[in-house]
Amino acid sequence: MRLVIATHNPAKAGEMTVILGELLTGWEFLTLADFPGASEPDETGETYAENARIKAEAAAAFTGEVCIADDAGLEVDALDGAPGVKSKRFGGVELPFAEKMALILGSVGEDGGARFRCCVAIALNGEETRVFEAVKEGEIVEPRGARGFGYDPIFLLPELGKTYAELEPDHKNRISHRGMVLRQAAEYLSERWN
Repeated sequence: MRLVIATHNPAKAGEMTVILGELLTGWEFLTLADFPGASEPDETGETYAENARIKAEAAAAFTGEVCIADDAGLEVDALDGAPGVKSKRFGGVELPFAEKMALILGSVGEDGGARFRCCVAIALNGEETRVFEAVKEGEIVEPRGARGFGYDPIFLLPELGKTYAELEPDHKNRISHRGMVLRQAAEYLSERWN
């Protein structure tokens, strides 16, 4: 079986490929980079599930393959759940994540509660698109660690006393919001197409 990870983001594609590769033996993983002319549609949904569905269905229509897409965001309690579904665009699409994190840290104050929420959609033309969701609770802290991507350096897992960016990749992949939701998706893919 082939599965297209519907992204051009190499960090996200790499993380998803590693996680799915451990869960789905015998599958071949591709990304949109393997399909010349494939583009990612605008994320016009108001929820993570809608955006994941938009991306997965557009990729399936273009490639004709089983496609998986995710949408995830950081929800900060002190910001009433922002940046949320607009995490990638928070402060402007071109603003580097170091500056996005500084904006968040400047607004958090005493309330550091936060969570990462991730939805994954699996689409194939002619089939019903399936959506899965997972949430990982944590806290916002000053940046720590050099691994991961996006908001990982400011997202602390209180039970470990470490940020996502301080974890070894295999450890993060086992416990992260993306790892949790991809396990659900892999179980569905195994049952549906194996």
